[in-house]
Order: sequence, then structure tokens, then C-alpha cells
Amino acid sequence: MSRPLVVTDCDEVLLHMVRHFGAWLRDAHGMDFRLDGNPFAQDLTLPGSSEPLSYEDKWRYLDMFFDTEMARQTAIDGAVAAMNELQRDADVVVLTNLADRYNASRAAQLQGHGITARVFTNQGPKGPALARIVAEYAPSRAVFVDDLAPHLASAAEHLPDISRLHLCGEPAVAPHIPCAFADGHAHARIDTWAEALPWVLETLHGVKP
Repeated sequence: MSRPLVVTDCDEVLLHMVRHFGAWLRDAHGMDFRLDGNPFAQDLTLPGSSEPLSYEDKWRYLDMFFDTEMARQTAIDGAVAAMNELQRDADVVVLTNLADRYNASRAAQLQGHGITARVFTNQGPKGPALARIVAEYAPSRAVFVDDLAPHLASAAEHLPDISRLHLCGEPAVAPHIPCAFADGHAHARIDTWAEALPWVLETLHGVKP
């Protein structure tokens, strides 16, 4: 019989990212990156310039961060223990929205924190990639965990039967992002692994959310 499957995002679910990205922008580039709202919706300007960075330039800086600064990222409280507990009787894989060239470095980064898991890199909505992963593993039950409502909506569109958990482990950001549970695209919204782990375990063992 196939094992249950957990497909989880990485940034803000397993590892803190935006707080470290913001610190790097301040330290290395003199930019003010606030965490009191949706960080990627704010205008960013280089010192001495009044012109905000374009959308493309924001993502260029994000790529620069992942090129050199992944060692800054710290684990979300409880995430490592939760993944190790889930792996006792389930397959756990990571579906992360990074360019494919970061696949090996993301896997190594997670392993350095004590999470050994297969990594799938993706660009754009996650529903199609998630469907391919579930088709490959053919699990008895599956749970998808992500911090962004659009990815959970995409999962609901492509795999309506998969159990979906909205979890954002960055307290400075979590209150400001749209809630997939409120929008009907997730079965639960839980922002700490202390509370999320029992929910995932119950779901994997047949208690539907």
C-alpha cells in the first residue's frame, strides 16, 4: 500500500526568508524593506534615487539573495521536528518557487537544518506541479502546505480532493496576507507547527478536515 504524502512549501513554511531578505537589503543595499504588511507590495528605492524598483528588479534582488545569502535563513519554529515526525510514516517533499538552478542548493540548505527531503523547483502557480508530484507518488492520502493563498487556490483547481493547509510562519507577515481558508481554497489556516502538526497527522490518518 502506498504511503501518505506531504507536499510543503519552504520559505515562510519551513524557513524564514523575508526577514533575512529585508536585513540583507538594508545591510548591503541601503533599502528599507518593511515587514508590517505585504513586503513585496511596497515600493523599494535605491539610496539617492526617487524611482521605485520595477517588479523585474525586485525579483532580480531576490535572485541575488538566493545566489549568495541562503545561509542567513533560519528555521521556522517547530518545522524541523514536524518534518521529522511526519517522515516516520509519510513521504515528505518540498515544492518551492525557485528557478531550477537552485534545486540542489535548496536541498542542501534544508539538509543543513536537519530536513532531508526531495525538492521540486517550480515557477508560477503550483497546481500543475503539485498534480505531477501526486501522480508520481500515488499516495494513500496527501496534504499540501503553503503560505500563499494563490498557490492553495491553484492546488484546489488542479487537485480538488487534496487536503490543503494555509500556514505562514512569519508573524510579521501572516496577519497581512490573504487567507486561503477564508476564501474557501484551504481546509485550515494554522500559522504555527505546534498546532499544524496534529492537524496534518490526523488528516494523513484519515480524519478529513
